[in-house]
Amino acid sequence: MNTKAIIFSFVLLGAAGTAHAQKQKFTLAEAVNGLRSNLAIKNVSGFGFTRDGSGYTQLLNNAIVYTNLKTAKTDTLLAQKSLAANENLKNTSVGRVRLMDDGGAYVVSGNKVHFLEAGRGTLGYRRTLALQEGAENVTLVPKSNYVLYTVKNNVYLNQNGVNIALTNDQNENIINGQTVHRSEFGISKGLFPSPVGNAVAFYRMDQTMVADYPIIDWSVTPARSENIKYPMAGGTSHHVTLGVYNINTGKTTFLQTTGDPEQYLTAVTWAPDGRSIFVGVLNRAQNHLRMNQYDATTGALIKTHFEETSDKYVEPQHDLLFFPGSTTDFIWQSQRTGYNHLFHYNTEKGLVGQLTKGDWEVTEVVGIHPKKNDIYFLATKDSPLERHIYRVNKNTLKMERLDTAAGMHTATMSDDGSWIYDTYSNADTPRNVSLINTATKNVQTLLSAPNPLVKYQRPDIRNVTLRADDGTPLYGKIILPTDFNPAKKYPAIVYLYNGPHVQLVTNSFPASGNLWYEYMAQRGYVVFTMDGRGSGNRGLQFEQATFRNLGTTEMNDQLQGVAYLRSLPYVDAGRLGVHGWSFGGYMTTSLMLRHPDVFRVGVAGGPVIDWRMYEIMYTERYMDTPAENPEGYKNAALFDKVQNLKGKLLMIHGTQDDVVVWQHSVNFIKAAVDKGVQLDYFIYPGHPHNVSGPDRVHLMQKVTDYFDLYLKNNKEADQQ
Repeated sequence: MNTKAIIFSFVLLGAAGTAHAQKQKFTLAEAVNGLRSNLAIKNVSGFGFTRDGSGYTQLLNNAIVYTNLKTAKTDTLLAQKSLAANENLKNTSVGRVRLMDDGGAYVVSGNKVHFLEAGRGTLGYRRTLALQEGAENVTLVPKSNYVLYTVKNNVYLNQNGVNIALTNDQNENIINGQTVHRSEFGISKGLFPSPVGNAVAFYRMDQTMVADYPIIDWSVTPARSENIKYPMAGGTSHHVTLGVYNINTGKTTFLQTTGDPEQYLTAVTWAPDGRSIFVGVLNRAQNHLRMNQYDATTGALIKTHFEETSDKYVEPQHDLLFFPGSTTDFIWQSQRTGYNHLFHYNTEKGLVGQLTKGDWEVTEVVGIHPKKNDIYFLATKDSPLERHIYRVNKNTLKMERLDTAAGMHTATMSDDGSWIYDTYSNADTPRNVSLINTATKNVQTLLSAPNPLVKYQRPDIRNVTLRADDGTPLYGKIILPTDFNPAKKYPAIVYLYNGPHVQLVTNSFPASGNLWYEYMAQRGYVVFTMDGRGSGNRGLQFEQATFRNLGTTEMNDQLQGVAYLRSLPYVDAGRLGVHGWSFGGYMTTSLMLRHPDVFRVGVAGGPVIDWRMYEIMYTERYMDTPAENPEGYKNAALFDKVQNLKGKLLMIHGTQDDVVVWQHSVNFIKAAVDKGVQLDYFIYPGHPHNVSGPDRVHLMQKVTDYFDLYLKNNKEADQQ
């Protein structure tokens, strides 16, 4: 064989090897957890800008490494071996170390907070503060070494090494310093240290008046009931107040948030001078918001700056954001124009003006340039399927886009406003990480992640735009079977959620949106997913189309997707399946009962069955109370519709579910028994609302097997 022939044979062998590799199929474990394990997309770990904007830090080779943005010179600030050499830090991971504004750092380990200080290119050990046993929600107070934390239901402050109890409520149902209102309204914490370090605000939630609800711990014998407080729609809600502890005087004052004790307190924001606190006071009906300012020392109301009302609901989700260096001018995010936008307020003049406007959503404020008054934000302006980085000037209102690549972007801004850390993915890009110079818009790429799925057999994925009955565009994706043959007929699975705040269909990686979809495509299924009206990031009219009547408009939209699938010559209209979890579980069950001739098979996980049994904050926003909207609740409830079931339905629930409590599906099973209806049921002991970790593979095997048994083989299904 001559040299050319040898080379050619190697080329053929290489091509054959590549073709073979590309035909590799996902294991179920890879389809479920692969993107968090062996198929994880490479990323920049632990990135953070330094306070002065001179550079950034990241985790590299088990060390915190600093990079100077001008010179590109790197220095190791802290290596794992340095921690291991210190008796206090030897069991601490360098990845848990958090940098502080003063150039030092800290790390929380159990009930201890270890402080490190900046040295010459290193971080040296400074001291350790011992907190009370069981410390949680550890929070540093700015401009001090004071540490806030909670133990059980009370708040503590470690001041100069001394632990001080800020609250001392003996009743475990009075909870201090933790998230309230079941984390609705953008609430994610319960401790709010003053920006000048002189005081601490904290939530106090009294839920003694809320009915007990049993969550059964089945891991012990005999099983043990662990009661929680679960306020159900139309029932009694908890009472929330805001306390302010003055670190200098040691005294606590409560803000005078007078009114209905069942109102909601959100958007808690300190004034930059630390003298007052802004609180969004929302009535229980969620249709009237007052933005109040309170004196931090006396607790007295200073002023109501504005009010927002709606004939449906007002949903505050963001704190106020003050302009750098100002104690009077701030940004408020509001949906009052139908889309979430930015509004400029002055504490003396009121509304100064609307900073952004249009039929698109601001999804996040990234930051404000301290000198140029440019506001940087993420938005859906160019496409509801993407997020891009924009800036708008406070004075000129001139707006421009910073990034150039299609896809879903996230961003972080340096404190001096000079740099944007941009991470994005799209259908063809697993992850790209770069730095954008805000003055020149020059881009410095830090990472272009390789595709971890390149060796796998991937399906053809097509974007679909349908129309709702009112003409609204609906965006979906169809995933075709691998080795697709248009002359064949395939079973199809609709995966859905279609509830508020959730968007399934975006231009991101992987293009399918979920490797389990691709796993099913490898097994010969068509998979379809679509965001109908009621889901997120499309504006209020889109979201509020379901108001007071959950489960009807959403189903009508999903049935448009079904009509599309039935129109395709390669889809077997007699073998349609549907699957969803939580709101998607509710949708799945609703479709199987209210449109029983459409789907042969459904798998519903953690489903709401009766909205009267779901939490007040969420349910009353979208449905009002059961007394105010009895017909809406009756139409949405599924207990009295179980007799309509024609197809095969598998219902799944976690026994420790404290979000959609287990009683939803238990009562549904009772209704099925009472009416002589057969269905299948499976529980996950020990799991809350979502089944995660290794057990999720078991869950998705159960779901897959159910579709294989009753949907994949038409003849086999007909014999059941």
